[in-house]
Amino acid sequence: MPASGALHRRAVLGALPGLAGGRRGSGLPSAELAVGGVRVDRAHLAAYDRVCGFRLSDRLPATFPHVLGFPLALRLMTEPAFPIPVTGLVHVGNRITMHRPIGADEALDFTTYAENLRPHDRGRQVDVVLVGSVDGETVWRGVSTYLGRERKPGGGERGERPTAPTATARWRVEPRVGTTYARVSGDHNPIHTSLLGARLFGFRRPIAHGMWSKARCLAAMENRLPEAHTVAVAFKAPVSLPSTVDFTLLPDGGFALHDSRGRPHLAGFVR
Repeated sequence: MPASGALHRRAVLGALPGLAGGRRGSGLPSAELAVGGVRVDRAHLAAYDRVCGFRLSDRLPATFPHVLGFPLALRLMTEPAFPIPVTGLVHVGNRITMHRPIGADEALDFTTYAENLRPHDRGRQVDVVLVGSVDGETVWRGVSTYLGRERKPGGGERGERPTAPTATARWRVEPRVGTTYARVSGDHNPIHTSLLGARLFGFRRPIAHGMWSKARCLAAMENRLPEAHTVAVAFKAPVSLPSTVDFTLLPDGGFALHDSRGRPHLAGFVR
């Protein structure tokens, strides 16, 4: 796997105009990137399980292959041909399909590519696809949707906030979630780990990683998930650190995360 530290430095360079890393392509990179034989470190898996609330197990949570393959996806997104600088990307959605359970003793092959660059009323969106295989069999697939925000005249009106559903559980999210999840995920974006870094990007306080929020919700449903399933989420308002959030399990397979005033952080479903 590529070294994440070098990739984050490359991402910063890619956001600076006038430098070699600052030139962006107008379309999508044509390349697919691949890494074979990725092994699970049991200590890494256990640390991930703890910070996200999963039981310690020899099976990978559905969100863990995203962490394993994230450096490869980040390598793709820091390519000069990638149309949006990584530092300007907002993770707005994620869809994961587990085709079967994955054991911690299995070696995974990863492939990543970008597709579906499209306009959005606040900029442009793009999907980054990450596929995990074992001996040629696709066992896992993740699609992360990113928004590159651009200033545009006008803007849509905000609709009325829907009534928040009754909470199934209430969680206190402490500041250490940002730094601990950064260590296990390799995503060291300063908006999650630094007060100064968060404020530079318009947040009053550091915010939790969206994929931590998704994983925490899945951990709460762990004993309800079938062996093969798809779980999709839309990320709404960020979770500030620290804060208190309400988790709701809905009868139709949906789930949601809200703040104490009913503002949605995340909405998702399992099929």
